[in-house]
Amino acid sequence: MELLDSLERQLREIEAQRLTRQRRIADTPCDAHMKIDGRDIIGFASNDYLGLAAHPALVAAMAEGAALYGAGSGGSHLLGGHSRPHAQAEDDLAAFTGGFSDAPRALYFSTGYMANLAVLSTLADKDAMIFSDALNHASLIDGARLSRATVQVYPHLDLVTLERQLNACSCATKVIVSDGVFSMDGDLAPIPSLLALAERHHAWLVIDDAHGFGVIGGGAGILAHAQVRSPYLVYVGTLGKAAGVAGAFVVAHETVIEWLLQRARPYIFTTAAPPAIAHAVSASVRLIASSEGSARRRRLQQSIARVRDMLKRTPWQPVDSHTAIQPLIIGENQPTLALAAALDAHGMWVPAIRPPTVPRGSSRLRISLSAAHTDADLDRLEAGLREVSKVAA
Repeated sequence: MELLDSLERQLREIEAQRLTRQRRIADTPCDAHMKIDGRDIIGFASNDYLGLAAHPALVAAMAEGAALYGAGSGGSHLLGGHSRPHAQAEDDLAAFTGGFSDAPRALYFSTGYMANLAVLSTLADKDAMIFSDALNHASLIDGARLSRATVQVYPHLDLVTLERQLNACSCATKVIVSDGVFSMDGDLAPIPSLLALAERHHAWLVIDDAHGFGVIGGGAGILAHAQVRSPYLVYVGTLGKAAGVAGAFVVAHETVIEWLLQRARPYIFTTAAPPAIAHAVSASVRLIASSEGSARRRRLQQSIARVRDMLKRTPWQPVDSHTAIQPLIIGENQPTLALAAALDAHGMWVPAIRPPTVPRGSSRLRISLSAAHTDADLDRLEAGLREVSKVAA
């Protein structure tokens, strides 16, 4: 069949470039120590930065939520699916992260991808202009496309170019959008400088803090870390990473949230997430804000400092990241895959990241750290890197 033949030919081309993606099956809960494809392994692949995904308090909250509210929501938020746990989670998230706004309100989404599609396609339209960092997440890129706005991409963290683009723009609606913590490099967006540009040019500043919420700013995220306040800010946080649960949320001035509630198609026309998940989200927010959450962040920072030092002693190129994302750039696809396989043979899952996720020639190992990793786990990682570097040499 001609249609299948075309797909099979393209799949063979992907394989020839060593770009085939494969899934692995987890037989145990997400944690530092897991059973993957039937093998015991130390995981350096997940975004469970605080080690909360298997935390007993969240497991109990999920079970309690299911017992109280059932397995599913039964409808969209506007047609019967908006439960008390959803409303409570929104209140909790707005109170915890909304210090940047005089009138913060939150809106809960089933995924971060949906949240980003909703924000950009609702704040911008065909007459608007969106200014997007070159390394923004795919969901932000797709949200900009869905809006039908004109999109200007500025080089990564290049505020000089961004300012030049803003100066040349005559659109009534302008939206600057950036990751907070960039997912493949682990570097931070310069929030105060971006906000200064947004306010000067009367532009929205949308920050996707998928990898910052729970970890920086006392857990409240990158806007709290930057200590900024402005009605121009729109904050997107993810709940399936450091929070250890699932879903996402948008926090902004209450008028922005009401606009999303009335007009955001990715919110209006989808079934609400199960209430049990929202019930667990509230438990997660309490834990992140607690003394235990602070202790977990301190433990994570200790591991980050050690791994940064460790990677400098390898023959490859570490990225200057002070976050839980510690990339080690290898270069081409084949040696990157070979190193990932060698570490796997040593009982460690360190994923190989290749184009199109990262630019060509910058394939890398992406080491993701968690507060659940022990000193012994990092000893194993250091020994494994030392062994595979001998092979590579």
